[in-house]
Amino acid sequence: MPQGAHAHAAPTPPAVEADRLSVRIRRAPILHELSFSVPAGRVTGLLGPSGSGKSTLMRSIVGVQRLGGGTLTVLDQPAGSAALRRRLGYMTQEASIYRDLTVLDNVRYFGALHGRSAADARAAVDAVGLTDLAKRTASDLSGGQFSRVSLACALVGDPELLILDEPTVGLDPVLRVDLWDRFKALADGGATLIVSSHVMEEASRCDSLLLLREGRLLAQLTPDALRERGGSSDLEKAFLGIIRADLERQAAGLPLPAKEHAA
Repeated sequence: MPQGAHAHAAPTPPAVEADRLSVRIRRAPILHELSFSVPAGRVTGLLGPSGSGKSTLMRSIVGVQRLGGGTLTVLDQPAGSAALRRRLGYMTQEASIYRDLTVLDNVRYFGALHGRSAADARAAVDAVGLTDLAKRTASDLSGGQFSRVSLACALVGDPELLILDEPTVGLDPVLRVDLWDRFKALADGGATLIVSSHVMEEASRCDSLLLLREGRLLAQLTPDALRERGGSSDLEKAFLGIIRADLERQAAGLPLPAKEHAA
């Protein structure tokens, strides 16, 4: 029998792993010693109110934010490594496309940076529901359509890790559902997605959740665990329950329990 025939396959390493990650911007603390891991091939939701540090954390993972302390590993590389550039897709809250190009030409341009074909660009345009507007100049689009072009530009490179900052803001409910179905299909195909949102109903579509408040990680858990821990089947009420418990801990001078960080 060949050596190692009964050996189990090595566990898949996390796509992202943070250990006591801290970030300061102009000396002000923004992220406070975050420790977590993001499982590969899953959709992880990054949730929290405005100002909780979601965008700063995403910028740190992409490698465009200087770290203030701790470590951050992305696809087995230090965050910001040159080797990661073609392995990541990133959609910011601000649409980053060329207004004087058509929808399709924008996506073809970003696709070319990743060695993708014109057919790949058309598929990405179709995926975000802009097929009928492919030849329209970006400057003539509505705000929601503009955001969808940015999403197509992030999708076209077929990245291993896709980081989406509020991708469904301003979209109608039908398209929002379609995009989440697309996100799940990408994860089923092996991609890892980190999707930020302040809409708690979208949390139910994630495999795992990172809950942030004021730059601190309140918990990493599944949607079902959030319902149980927050004492409500309504995810928004459950999150508020966790926030209230955190405020009570702070008032009592107690640390955040270690188990709160477990998925």
